[in-house]
Amino acid sequence: MSPVSPIEVLEPAKLTSPLVFASPHSGSYYPPEFVASSALELGALRKSEDCYVDDLFADVPALGAPLLRTLYPRAYLDVNRESHELDPEMFDEPLPAFVNTTSARVAAGLGTLARIVASRREIYRKKLSFADAEARITSVYKPYHRALRELIGRAWNRFGYCILVDCHSMPSTGLPVDIARDGGPIDMVLGDRSGMSCARAVTEAVESSLGAMDYHVTRNNPYAGGFTTQHYGDPVNGVHAIQIEINRNLYMDEVTLQRRADFGKLKSDISLLVGHLAAFTASHHSELRYQRLSAE
Repeated sequence: MSPVSPIEVLEPAKLTSPLVFASPHSGSYYPPEFVASSALELGALRKSEDCYVDDLFADVPALGAPLLRTLYPRAYLDVNRESHELDPEMFDEPLPAFVNTTSARVAAGLGTLARIVASRREIYRKKLSFADAEARITSVYKPYHRALRELIGRAWNRFGYCILVDCHSMPSTGLPVDIARDGGPIDMVLGDRSGMSCARAVTEAVESSLGAMDYHVTRNNPYAGGFTTQHYGDPVNGVHAIQIEINRNLYMDEVTLQRRADFGKLKSDISLLVGHLAAFTASHHSELRYQRLSAE
């Protein structure tokens, strides 16, 4: 059964925080026609999901901030891309000139419509039509970004600034950097475009909070932030965007995709993180908000 909407916004009873949370890759509704068009079984398609990330952050509304989540999976359409990052080799006709066919993400097979899943296996049996791509972009991509812009704008108008937290998960193996300095695994990677998408103090507050809970955290390697942090992060004008990548092994079996017994602990720790970040914003709002310059 198709969901009523491609997205869902979980709203707080009362908006008390400039924080906005987004889970762009946790969608798990696979349209039957999409599965039928794929050369892969559903289990293989799901390897690209950020499974349960929306659930890990589900307590955010109770803490005074909204959570935006997609219901469709990234294998169907990836909202953390430009609207038209498309691989011409996937289509049965020439693409319009405005399409970005040369980005690094397209070259890696991970454009707005991905060519491969996380296991590097090809998704489709045959080539697609551009009309199919446009239909997905219109029905999923545009509503997601329209909602995200509205949430950011609402926070900015209410508080004078916004902190967007883009929530993701990462595989536990195969990363360019998968060992922390003390020899343990990396639990989370914070991406702020190497300081370009949010104030350093925000990243430091997140890192400090997670470190106090004994998580191993690194910054910007191997994930510095994707399209969302790059496109929306504008700290000079009071919009701060930070990406959080969570090691899937902390909360799920990466083979069976089942939750681990300590899923609840991680979810509770994330709620503590959100509470700490909300408290941080309350005490640092003057340095995080847009500073209007007056002519003198």
